[in-house]
Amino acid sequence: MTMDMKILIVEDDPAIAGAVCSHVDLWGYKGAVAEDLKDVMGQFLTWKPQMVLLDISLPFYDGFYWCRKIREVSKVPVIFLSSASDNMNVVMAVNMGADDFIAKPFDLQVLMAKIQAVMRRAYDFGNQLHWLEHKGAVLCTEDASLSYQGVRSDLTKNEYKILQTLMENKGKVVSRDVLMTRLWETDCFIDENTLTVNVARLRRKLASLGLTDFIRTKKGMGYIVE
Repeated sequence: MTMDMKILIVEDDPAIAGAVCSHVDLWGYKGAVAEDLKDVMGQFLTWKPQMVLLDISLPFYDGFYWCRKIREVSKVPVIFLSSASDNMNVVMAVNMGADDFIAKPFDLQVLMAKIQAVMRRAYDFGNQLHWLEHKGAVLCTEDASLSYQGVRSDLTKNEYKILQTLMENKGKVVSRDVLMTRLWETDCFIDENTLTVNVARLRRKLASLGLTDFIRTKKGMGYIVE
């Protein structure tokens, strides 16, 4: 189970971050320490970890802020690691959507037990949330929603399938025939005109989020997310 499981460590103490990263690696996970604490979400979206270990007291923005941002786009497990372990912080962490809270100083073996327990709960029973990301736009493949710069929009079944296909093939032209075939696979039997209408509606929804020209037309070929 650990082979492809990535853990992002958001911690401003290099000694703690390094020790935790080395230890999760020893247990077969892939650890990475967040390098830019001003842009934790950028690293989260780029690296796509299966878990986040998150300190509360951080420069620029605290751990609660980053947990809230993560929860806007993902249900990936979050464990808080903090010396600020009073009841109020524990309650706030849980209310923010954290899966566990470990007080500093902690034993690395206890940390690993907690990590494995949360991983089992999150992934052994099909609860993993997947997403696709491009240029800051995040498509959640579990609830068919699109988020951009903190704003979320629900997509229709057709809009979601069209955008999913284009984002899975970003940088490549996807023909209209391929898009219609993908829609037929989900029992959406549409013709050329219906596809055109759906793409137009999707573009308007993208533009309302600030994603103008996210989908471009290649005349005589199809559509592309560049």
